[in-house]
Amino acid sequence: FFPKLKPQISTMTVPTTFWRLAGVSYVQYVTKASSTLRAALKEPAKSKALAQETFSYNKSVWSNGEQGAKKLTDSLAAVGK
Repeated sequence: FFPKLKPQISTMTVPTTFWRLAGVSYVQYVTKASSTLRAALKEPAKSKALAQETFSYNKSVWSNGEQGAKKLTDSLAAVGK
């Protein structure tokens, strides 16, 4: 009466997430997903959401227990230099 269903055999031996299978980190995945979502919004929500995408923070170098001068950083490429 009911068709026989064949059991599905998983090709993964260790459970993992799709973003890991794509070769990206969770932070990279979330960044890309949020950028894509913001770009898909209609105005005026789009411009408000795009304003939240920018970031900046202060960077300073510590030496001998003393904090050096703070420098404004607004690019991930500039971090660590």
